[in-house]
Amino acid sequence: MNQRCGWCGTDPLYMDYHDTEWGVPVRDDQTLFEFLLLEGAQAGLAWITVLRKREGYRKAFADFNAKKVAKLSDKALDKLLTNPAIIRNKLKVHGARKNARAFLEVQAEFGSFSDYIWDFVDGRPIQNDFSALDQLPATSPISDALSKDLKRRGFTFVGSTIMYAHMQATGMVNDHLVTCFRHAECAALA
Repeated sequence: MNQRCGWCGTDPLYMDYHDTEWGVPVRDDQTLFEFLLLEGAQAGLAWITVLRKREGYRKAFADFNAKKVAKLSDKALDKLLTNPAIIRNKLKVHGARKNARAFLEVQAEFGSFSDYIWDFVDGRPIQNDFSALDQLPATSPISDALSKDLKRRGFTFVGSTIMYAHMQATGMVNDHLVTCFRHAECAALA
């Protein structure tokens, strides 16, 4: 049996996410937008809560199509606040549209959101060699800089802790423990 990072526990959904997605470098803008939206929704909650509602988010937010989310009306966003398939926090739901609009502006300026965000790590995943969960940082100087720049560009729910989690999820940083079977696999994707 493969040894995993302890944070994913024994929940099959969490283990599958750990084994197939977390730490894999993502350069597709739609997937990066998905993680940006989901990480913002997660603020203050357990990630497993968001994973369990991921399909609800997919349906509610046009399969994470930033152009469509940017056009959602106040009425449509308020209606989403009655949808039990997502986290019904008004600031987070309305923040999705705000982030979609800022996301599109970044795409227009840089050609893609991927080009913009990956520039913070010089285009290559940072390879960490942690051996215990308590060594994993919650933030980094890079997530601090990324958060500050995103806020300047009009994004919301992009604090340094959220952005470090985003970097981990999208493979900008490989924080699989060295004892985890995915550490070497994700390092090879760099």
